[in-house]
Amino acid sequence: MNRKFLDNDYMTLIVRLVVGGIFIYASLDKIATPAQFARIVYNYHLLPSSLINIFALVLPWVELICGIFLIVGFKQKGSILILNLLVLTFIVALTINLFRGVNIECGCFTVSSKAKSSIIDFLLRDIGLLALTLYLLISRSRRFAVAASDR
Repeated sequence: MNRKFLDNDYMTLIVRLVVGGIFIYASLDKIATPAQFARIVYNYHLLPSSLINIFALVLPWVELICGIFLIVGFKQKGSILILNLLVLTFIVALTINLFRGVNIECGCFTVSSKAKSSIIDFLLRDIGLLALTLYLLISRSRRFAVAASDR
């Protein structure tokens, strides 16, 4: 891929704003209703029961903080790395449940039980999000950040 495209300051800024906005939006309902989010996490059947509540409390705040940091351009490298790991984790969790044949509520953007879709739809969305977070990981753009040396 062309390095000029990868390092484009404006493209990187747009992707930072989009990805940061997505993670901020995704965190809000989970922060507001942690008990419902814990129920969704439980339904994945991937964590020990003793970790579900702490996970449901911590994950949304990590999403919110990383999203804000990404938008303002503060601690970008760490935020991008964390968001990449989160998206990869989401993809693995969804894939495991796809192979198990479990139809789950994603809990990605809302904890409402009305927000159902197929796991394939969730996976495709997360793969697209992974492409954006990987773009940010490899872009060398330092413009439009609070601390240019932070990248």
